[in-house]
Amino acid sequence: MDRYSALRQTARDLDADAIAIVPGPNFERLFLKSFHSHERPLLIVVPAEGPPAAIVPNLEMKSFEPLGFEGPVFDWRDQDGYDGAFAALAAHLPLKRLAVEGQVMRVFVHHALSRVYAGLEVIDAEKEISALRLVKTVEELSILEEAIRISEAALAETVSQVRVGQTEREIEMLLTMALFRNGAEAHAFSPIVAAGDNSAKPHAHSRADYAIRAGDTLLFDFGAKFGGLNADITRTFFVDHAPDAVAQAYETVLAANLKGHEVTRAGVTAHEIDDAVTGVLEASQFANLIRHKTGHGLGRAVHEAPQIMRGNPEKLESGMVFTIEPGLYAADAFGIRIEDDVLVTDAGSRSLTSFPKDLTVIG
Repeated sequence: MDRYSALRQTARDLDADAIAIVPGPNFERLFLKSFHSHERPLLIVVPAEGPPAAIVPNLEMKSFEPLGFEGPVFDWRDQDGYDGAFAALAAHLPLKRLAVEGQVMRVFVHHALSRVYAGLEVIDAEKEISALRLVKTVEELSILEEAIRISEAALAETVSQVRVGQTEREIEMLLTMALFRNGAEAHAFSPIVAAGDNSAKPHAHSRADYAIRAGDTLLFDFGAKFGGLNADITRTFFVDHAPDAVAQAYETVLAANLKGHEVTRAGVTAHEIDDAVTGVLEASQFANLIRHKTGHGLGRAVHEAPQIMRGNPEKLESGMVFTIEPGLYAADAFGIRIEDDVLVTDAGSRSLTSFPKDLTVIG
């Protein structure tokens, strides 16, 4: 089977001569291997017809060879620079219209292409290229479920060790050790461990100088990366006890999360899911504490399509995976978010996350 067939069809649909792929989630899907993006350009060009071509730093050649690449490879060394490799690509593969990953390709790679292709038209095909990752394969789902299993095992270990007086940073270290002990290959993203007023920041950073206190909310947002797939889980706990008003906010977020599961099925739109979930929050006394949409797609990138938000008419298909993560945030006081990873099915949905969501007091 031609692993480039979907990309070739996408190029034809866009009336492009070729599609360029750089290291990132689409590259990983294609070759099941990751490469770093750094000052050395690495580029795969897949034409609408004919074999692909590649530009590869010479120092990466031994890592690149096992990919079984089917076309010519133009490698280059640091002491020579990469312009010669781009010129060789242009001589081998004439191009007038090139589709690229607009959110991934860097400007200096675009410039290098423009220097060797006179009048080259570069179009942003991020949406069309990334759409090829929307529906997960059976193998991808199995790997993702293992990433989630690792994450939930690590969370269970960590919360059992939480005590009043520990700092957020100390708890984050416990979580990191538990993730790798349970089989994580990397963090899906820099983990968030945030307590009290810090939990009111949706993308908080763990503090080394704040010791958690009785009555604090303690929010974990994290995930394991395994086999190229990323888990993304959020759970919020209460330290020692749950103040009544904050406990009510928690139950509101939980109700919104459950509503998201209830309305999800193939054929429903991203707008409809967010509208139902956010509607629960808006109908509560905490409506002024809403800060973000319901969720996002999940897979080889932590944030990918579909975006689960009002105004997005995209219909969900069986095999898509996305997050349901409603939250409420009271500035300088507390934040609550409950996030599940959900698989869309023809019959409805299946939660890939299973960590308990009932209000839980720890420490």
